[in-house]
Amino acid sequence: MNRLLTASLLILLALMGACAPAATVQPDTPVTGTPVSQTVRIASPLPRAHAHNDYEHDRPLLDALAQGFTSVESDVFLRGNELLVAHEASQLQPGRTLQTLYLEPLRQIAAQNGGHIYPGGQSLTLYIDVKDEAEATYQAIDRVLAGYSDLLTRYDNGTVTPGAVTVIISGNRVPATMQAQALRYAGMDGRLSDLGGAAPASLIPIISDNWTKTFSWDGTGEFPAAEQQKLREIVGQAHANGQRVRFWATPESPALWQALIGAGVDQINTDNLSGLRAYLLEHDCR
Repeated sequence: MNRLLTASLLILLALMGACAPAATVQPDTPVTGTPVSQTVRIASPLPRAHAHNDYEHDRPLLDALAQGFTSVESDVFLRGNELLVAHEASQLQPGRTLQTLYLEPLRQIAAQNGGHIYPGGQSLTLYIDVKDEAEATYQAIDRVLAGYSDLLTRYDNGTVTPGAVTVIISGNRVPATMQAQALRYAGMDGRLSDLGGAAPASLIPIISDNWTKTFSWDGTGEFPAAEQQKLREIVGQAHANGQRVRFWATPESPALWQALIGAGVDQINTDNLSGLRAYLLEHDCR
């Protein structure tokens, strides 16, 4: 019954599509005492906004929060016992770890904000994109996440208990290992090949894939009708299973952003934090 209710609510959001005026922007909320000794101004949250390769911004995590992003992505490599953050192995730097850039700041922010990242309880999604050998890296991630259990969404024998931060394992994944765990502090990022499969939303809460491998439209000219229909079918099928939808490798195009909103896509991928924020505030109802 709970699963049916969840799916129905998700379908309703999808059908709403793009709506009229954006919600009123609340005053930014200052959060102090971060490890970088800066004041973080957390903007009103944008539930669809996803920061691709977030760690490449001047202030990883903090710039995204300042723009109201509710989803960020961190690529990790396992080096010894450390989970180092970078896009390429050649870019790894000592001290830039998953904990220092993301988990510790998030814990401090939640502690100063009533147990939430955003006022009102809007959760934040942290994608951990595994760039190294899948099994060893996941085991290291799992050990680290256990130390932040007070902060994270937990998956206990199929029961999901929401936390201030929901971790999603992407990149090189270990489906069998994660499915066998009685207790996890992360869900797994699915692919279009997982759509309609046996895995429940408690294992695969979101379906993500490369836009260019499924769609030819780049945001210029007309969106082909057949591709519009395919997008609606993908979103509808995922929502019916209680899963969210995200695409990466999407062009930075307002026309494409509008098409994603209209189809009910849950997260919009961008490197342009301020540009997407401005667009969503004007064109999105959520």
